[in-house]
Amino acid sequence: MAPPVANSAACPAFWPSAKRRLSAADPVLGAIIRRHPRIALVCRGDPYRTLARSIVGQQISVKAADSVWMRVQAACGEPSPQAVLRRRATTLRNCGLSQRKVEYLRDLASHFVQRRVDHTRLAALADEEVIARLTDIRGIGRWTAEMFLIFNLMRPDVLPLDDLGLLKAIERHYLPGRAPASLLRGEERQQVVELAGRWIPYRSVATWYLWRSLEPVPVEY
Repeated sequence: MAPPVANSAACPAFWPSAKRRLSAADPVLGAIIRRHPRIALVCRGDPYRTLARSIVGQQISVKAADSVWMRVQAACGEPSPQAVLRRRATTLRNCGLSQRKVEYLRDLASHFVQRRVDHTRLAALADEEVIARLTDIRGIGRWTAEMFLIFNLMRPDVLPLDDLGLLKAIERHYLPGRAPASLLRGEERQQVVELAGRWIPYRSVATWYLWRSLEPVPVEY
């Protein structure tokens, strides 16, 4: 059964208990949590924005994604599905998007305009069911669906194993000397899974704080 959806304007209700449990289970993570006492995950409540911004952020740095997204906002106003569809592909390309990402954003916008994506139904599904539904949309892979689970549905126990930021933080704090890319596959990937076992049932929260250890300013999807 899917967890309840948190208030979209506030920190998730589970956040304080997650911090306590993670700090007790993992001293390394506990130290990171203590260094970031006054920030937390906040949902902006707009499913299209979350998915669109996740597409923009695919395979580029947080800083680069922020820059491109700001230009998309400038070109579209608030980048609703309707606003994105009204803009020419060349206008979106001039924001710094690849042709493929322009196609993905426009296809995603069409899904919302035609009501082929129903946020309320997604919210009622379990994590893996949400991922299965979203990855049927062109340009949305497992990583993008996991970002939606974390940042929009605010699910507490998502582990985005293909996220290079997370892997870089794990290498820095737990597995020094390992190249983050090597943690994407084989036995080293399994090591990450086993390491993250201590964070259950709050792997989303652990991931968020590990991101903060690299980028103190939170990304807002």
